[in-house]
Amino acid sequence: MIGKTKVEETMNRKKIVMLGPVYPYKGGIAHYTSLMYRQMAKRNNVTMFSYRLQYPKCLYPGGEQKDYKDNAFKIENTKFVLNTINPLSYLKTAREIMMRRPDLLIVQWWHPFFAPAYWSIVKLLRKRVPVLFICHNVLPHERFPFGRFLTRMTLKNGDGYIVQSKEDEQKLCSILLSPIYQKTVHPTYNIFKQKNLSREEARKQLAVEDERPILLFFGFVRKYKGLKYILEAMPAIHKKIPECELFVVGDFFEDDKEEYISLIEKTGAGSAVRIYDGYIPDNEVETFFAAADLVVLPYESATQSGIVQIAYGFGLPVLVTDVGGLPDVVSDGKTGYVVPPMDSEILGKKVIEFFEEDKKSEFQKNIQNETDRFSWDNMETVIEKVYEEVKQKRIKKGR
Repeated sequence: MIGKTKVEETMNRKKIVMLGPVYPYKGGIAHYTSLMYRQMAKRNNVTMFSYRLQYPKCLYPGGEQKDYKDNAFKIENTKFVLNTINPLSYLKTAREIMMRRPDLLIVQWWHPFFAPAYWSIVKLLRKRVPVLFICHNVLPHERFPFGRFLTRMTLKNGDGYIVQSKEDEQKLCSILLSPIYQKTVHPTYNIFKQKNLSREEARKQLAVEDERPILLFFGFVRKYKGLKYILEAMPAIHKKIPECELFVVGDFFEDDKEEYISLIEKTGAGSAVRIYDGYIPDNEVETFFAAADLVVLPYESATQSGIVQIAYGFGLPVLVTDVGGLPDVVSDGKTGYVVPPMDSEILGKKVIEFFEEDKKSEFQKNIQNETDRFSWDNMETVIEKVYEEVKQKRIKKGR
């Protein structure tokens, strides 16, 4: 792997264009794109392109797609050009990118909904500009009409790829022949720690007045995220640790909230569960993570998750299931636990072990020791490695 000094030498003053969601759009990929922009802009001339319209309202039933309450992720001078359902904007976006004569175009990829727009733009630019796809999900978690076909159609026009899990590595290699790519871990989100709230201050804001253990399930609620398994585990946890509470924090979106309420009532775990339904603005995220002791991700399936990296940004241990790229970023028994998916019994036993053996301080020290592994500097190094390989290939082809 190329060292940091090499990155500084070879990436210095390159013209880079990035395409993807940023503030004021909600969600982890918007946060990711903003932090990547800031890293790449340290040594390069970077222009950010984003959406005039990301999703039509009919495809985003959760309500408002934007959050203006906190501008910590704002990227100045972003070009909000692309309307994902207006082909004329594809041409306009490609033309405006080409006018900047970039050395590299970096595109955030996570869903085949964007295939028509991205295919058009990349197809128009590829002969002149190397294209690097950052793959958050090569293929989507939920089924999408012609998803595999649309994904392959779009990604095959790229030059290089970054994947962030073994599962996505396998998927990429199953749809493309000998792609130029690197697999690396999802970097840490540390920007949410804005107020430096103490555990006591955060708990006071949430009306938690004692030292009771708190579990945190955070983010958009989707069936594949396995919320039901930690809910099913709560009675056993509560029996061993009566004061333990689970905070379920996030937007239930298209999933049926009543289904989870019924499950809570059925298990008798109501007194141990607090639900904070709705999208949590960026400036309120810190309160929940600063108050928690252990973050739980009982996913049925996954590629990787920004929630783990938010937790690590607060020095918080995590409990994840053995799916997708989650085991790649969690050292079992050191920075958290890795358990089998869809197994409420083992999930509950590990939560009990964590608190009974008082593992939090030990895990926090181990998380701190892995800071470099999850740094944005490391991500830049990986991007540079792919770029150099892509550049050499294009030179051989006469581009």
